Amino acid sequence: MCKYLQSFVGHGDSVNEIRTQPLKPSLVVSASKDESVRLWNVHTGICILIFAGAGGHRNKVLSVDFHPSDIYRIASCGMDNTVKIWSMKEFWTYVEKSFRWTDLPSKFPTKYVQFPVFIASVHSNYVDCTRWLGDFVLSKSVDNEIVLWEPKTKEQSPGEGAVDILQKYPVPECDIWFIKFSCDFHYNAAAIGNREGKIYVWELQSNPPVLIARLALLCKSPIRQTALTFDGSTILSCCEDGSIWRWDVVQS
Repeated sequence: MCKYLQSFVGHGDSVNEIRTQPLKPSLVVSASKDESVRLWNVHTGICILIFAGAGGHRNKVLSVDFHPSDIYRIASCGMDNTVKIWSMKEFWTYVEKSFRWTDLPSKFPTKYVQFPVFIASVHSNYVDCTRWLGDFVLSKSVDNEIVLWEPKTKEQSPGEGAVDILQKYPVPECDIWFIKFSCDFHYNAAAIGNREGKIYVWELQSNPPVLIARLALLCKSPIRQTALTFDGSTILSCCEDGSIWRWDVVQS
């Protein structure tokens, strides 16, 4: 049985994605149609930081992710065709304060983070999904592929830098937006659907890319999202026709 605890009020429009900080699960980050990313303390209900403003996204934010080992970093992407990398290091005192706060959540001095430490224009269209792979970034648009790239930041010039494209994972018939990929906990594999009801599973730790499996569903509707279990042994996919499909790895 589930019990309702509380709601987190702050976004001015639809929330497109939420992610949990793996090193500090009390922290959750959300990406919204209101062009902002927000950091929340789920124990206290406090909105700690708002990533928006002068250097923020200029359209709907579609995806966000915490760095797996650098607790201060997040990446976000959206309909302004960019991926932005943000740092919380300078504002970490606000995070610590949120755990000690005893007054109403609405009275917490929420801080705006207006400038990312890196802005990447890897894609020329909407960027609807991004995930960290170590210090590298995986992202996709409507170009029938997932792109693995390395951000090369300039310490003296926040927001500036270069992008080194490392690898591309082809996904045929994946030229519509809001189709999201997922990875297992150890980032050994990535699974993504397409607009024709097929799922492509790519091995992430190999170079050149290795296609592990191509799965075909009975439905021919777009697969909007997938999810892998901790060890990648089970894949779930949700289809636009309202169905959810499960695939289990069978050891031969």
